[in-house]
Amino acid sequence: MTGVFITFEGPDGAGKSTQVALLASRLQKACIRCITTREPGGTTISDKIRGILLDPHHREMTPRTEALLYAASRAQLVGEFIRPHLERGDVVICDRYVDASLAYQGALGLDRKELARLNHWATDGLEPLRTYLIDVPADVGLDRVRTRHSMYGVMDRIEERSIEYHEAVRRWFLGQAQTSPRYRVIDGTMPPEMVSEAIWRDVKSLLNL
Repeated sequence: MTGVFITFEGPDGAGKSTQVALLASRLQKACIRCITTREPGGTTISDKIRGILLDPHHREMTPRTEALLYAASRAQLVGEFIRPHLERGDVVICDRYVDASLAYQGALGLDRKELARLNHWATDGLEPLRTYLIDVPADVGLDRVRTRHSMYGVMDRIEERSIEYHEAVRRWFLGQAQTSPRYRVIDGTMPPEMVSEAIWRDVKSLLNL
């Protein structure tokens, strides 16, 4: 496998999707083949699972069901999309991956070691080479989410959870960043252009550009 797998993580409202698009644009201008995707989703099957997971009407969903659905969506995305593109030598940029399950479902009280085993099996052990954590305080991220949805629609089932939940998610990400050498923490309160530039400096080093 000769491609490069890059993931973006962070609290809701951190600006990950914007940075994924900006990085892809920079790589394309540098004549680097790259492809972007997101979780949950990215394939026909995974997008259908996404609809179930994020539907605010499904508040009765149990934490174990949520974890299994995320793992199922991820398994399909890896098998159908991510791994084939890596085998072709592409740079694959994914908006969320396994770490999101450890953060979000772990914050629901599920055992993170069990979640890690489940997702290792679902992905056949595929790990990213680099993870960019776009970090913002939970309240800042949720304010951004509320502003966005005031224009475009209701908050999803995960976004509408308590501030305490989202703070726990952020704490896990920051703790993981302290122990994992593949993590790079980027201050998501900076203007998007400055965030993008910080990421690009690291990517150029990572890819020897």
